[in-house]
Amino acid sequence: MRTITLIKGDGIGPEISKSVVDIFEALKAPIEWDFQEAGADVAEKEGSPLPQKVLDSIKKNGVALKAPVTTPIGKGFRSVNVTLRKELDLYASLRPAYNIPGIKTRYENVDLITVRENTEDLYAGIERKVDDDTMESIKLITRGASTRIAEFAFEYARKNGRKTVSAISKANICKLTDGLFLECARNVAEKYPEINYNEVLVDNLCMQLVQNPTKYDVLLLPNLYGDIVSDLAAGLIGGLGVAQGANIGKDCAVFEAVHGSAPDIKGQNKANPTALLLSSVMMLEYIGENELADRLKNAIFNVLKGGVSLTADLGGNAATTEYTEAIIKEINR
Repeated sequence: MRTITLIKGDGIGPEISKSVVDIFEALKAPIEWDFQEAGADVAEKEGSPLPQKVLDSIKKNGVALKAPVTTPIGKGFRSVNVTLRKELDLYASLRPAYNIPGIKTRYENVDLITVRENTEDLYAGIERKVDDDTMESIKLITRGASTRIAEFAFEYARKNGRKTVSAISKANICKLTDGLFLECARNVAEKYPEINYNEVLVDNLCMQLVQNPTKYDVLLLPNLYGDIVSDLAAGLIGGLGVAQGANIGKDCAVFEAVHGSAPDIKGQNKANPTALLLSSVMMLEYIGENELADRLKNAIFNVLKGGVSLTADLGGNAATTEYTEAIIKEINR
């Protein structure tokens, strides 16, 4: 029996978390959940959106599944996601984006892997007030962080039969910071001669992804570009409602739905749990439960292909609980 931290999140988080718990029970997965809470509701009660006991739970268990957590825009507390990544040194964000059966999109044969550096760059939120009319944000890129994320990308490519790693930057403008990122990627690429390596400017990449996304394989990016491009990639396969993700470090891994907490539909039994479920598939693979991962993925895909018990964002009118029950029925066939 493996104990895994489950952060229920806020907004729709508790609803889609319950969907995962119910489905894992049907799978008879050898997992015991260590339930934890983080986010805006917890901040009101405990004075912090990410209590220390949540971090302690993840450090103890080594693996966590996280539902969405609200992040205030332009004010309020620091992002829980950013804090988790920094505190646990979850330096690699892994975001697969591939066509899913039953989900109609503009593109076919999409199969992208976004590997994003997760701890520094502008996304780390190192900011200061210069004066009342001037604010400053620091873009910090280091050799150590750039090298280890490049190594992660190339190792992933080697282990998973991927053929090409593309390093993405804006090094024509950010010559020092993005230039260092590319220098590190080139040095690592030399150790993997069997994997093709190329470099693409981030603005050009975005244009090419919407023209022909099948051109790319593994994308290696600094933090901020990775955040933007991974959401673009999600748009190619049906949106954030089906986008899975993982944050991986040396000692811990946190798997998460990458969409928001959707407070506008909180408690209405309308939420789509697919992204969190597919992230839990990645989690099962990470802990070596590959057979269970395949059973769960096949059950999800069969329900999506069936086109009957779909939530509203997928073109249907099923409630969260109805969609969950449909997946459980597939598991029990």
